[in-house]
Amino acid sequence: MTTAAAGGADAVPPADKHPSGQSSVPAPRKPSDASAGGPGRSRRSVTGTRRVIAALFLAPALVLLGALVVYPIVYSVYRSFFDQAGTGFAGLDNYKALFTDDTIRTAVKNNAVWVVFAPTVSTVLGLIFAVLTERIRWGTAFKLIVFMPMAISMLAAGIIFRLVYDAAPERGVANAVWVGVHDTFAESAGYPKAHPLPVHPLKAGAGGSFVTKAPVRAGQPVQLPLVGVAPAKMPTDAKPARAAAAGAGKITGTAWLDFTRGGGGRPNVIDAKELGLKGIEVEAVKDGKVVASATAAADGTFTLPASADGAELRLPAANFKEPYNGVEWLGPTLVTPGIIGSYVWMWAGFAMVLIAAGLAGLPRELLEAARVDGANEWQVFRRITVPMLAPVLAVVLVTLMINVLKIFDLVFIIAPGSSQDDANVLALQLYRSSFGTDADLGIGSAIAVLLLLLVLPVMYFNVRRIRKEGRR
Repeated sequence: MTTAAAGGADAVPPADKHPSGQSSVPAPRKPSDASAGGPGRSRRSVTGTRRVIAALFLAPALVLLGALVVYPIVYSVYRSFFDQAGTGFAGLDNYKALFTDDTIRTAVKNNAVWVVFAPTVSTVLGLIFAVLTERIRWGTAFKLIVFMPMAISMLAAGIIFRLVYDAAPERGVANAVWVGVHDTFAESAGYPKAHPLPVHPLKAGAGGSFVTKAPVRAGQPVQLPLVGVAPAKMPTDAKPARAAAAGAGKITGTAWLDFTRGGGGRPNVIDAKELGLKGIEVEAVKDGKVVASATAAADGTFTLPASADGAELRLPAANFKEPYNGVEWLGPTLVTPGIIGSYVWMWAGFAMVLIAAGLAGLPRELLEAARVDGANEWQVFRRITVPMLAPVLAVVLVTLMINVLKIFDLVFIIAPGSSQDDANVLALQLYRSSFGTDADLGIGSAIAVLLLLLVLPVMYFNVRRIRKEGRR
């Protein structure tokens, strides 16, 4: 009996022989170095890189991350529990000051206004610009113009808008436009500093008005000369003053600027180069009541009815009030909305570009199908475009929210010293509390920690959203 037969089921069958006489069964492989796991061998990562090598490459980045991010955060938290000098433990006193100090409370309130309005307005404008410029030929040029402010630094933008919001209409663009619109619908006074000379037949009246020194009589022309108006400030359509002709049963007269450019004029005499006070109001007053009124023509002449006979003529104070100079954009009331406006000018283009990129990726067949089914453009925009752009809108909104929580440059540059407290935000208060002769690093560190706590929920939401998008 052979060995194979004697072995039965437990016997190993003979290997097939190769023609050369060698066995065709391959020899068992030795474990490779990567899986050896023996002592003195380093494991490889999934990508095949040794972990020690990977750690060496990551070490510089980790050191910088720890030195520039982790350490400042830890030290700020630690420092926020100490007093101004840093030697005495203050506990939670610095954090209590954040909600009891009026200046810091104003900063917190303004930050809330920034977070609510600035990202929302920028995102909405970006969405509108992206949708409206999608189908027009010059849409790319428009997008370039709107996006261009992003190339300007915050410092330069702050200087630009400090000039835009200048209170003087001749320098500030905002007030120049506002005053122009106002004067289109409401006539402004043209002679704010006009007044008579002592030799003139006028004297000061009540409330800034001027009245004649004696009652007037019908048929006797009245002279109402004034000075104090620069010829360059006179109405452009004012004509050379003309002596009024006597009118039977009427009061006639002339109101003019009794000043000759270059000199040579005579008081109370209408000279050839002197201009009429066009538009000035003249009232006839008897026993404290206005019985008649008139408006001077371009040459300064006016006519009053017979009822003005024996009355005093009055130039009301409305003729001499200061002209409308617009809005105090950088005053305590409007300084924060004004600065938010400059921020929107810079970042609406950023929102538009991101939203336009998302809009380009929408399936056109779905939009066309909605139009075929009878939906108008507003319904397509509200029910299809906006919901499908929701992830992009969330990215833009969250990014801008994080950005405005740290806003500092625009507020510091645009807000003047008189209203900087009213425009104060947390980042600016952090700077003011941490630097200078009265610096309190305890308060400054507490503000820094508060800013970190405000940013963390927004960042957490953003990270969750990114992970959720990555799993799709």
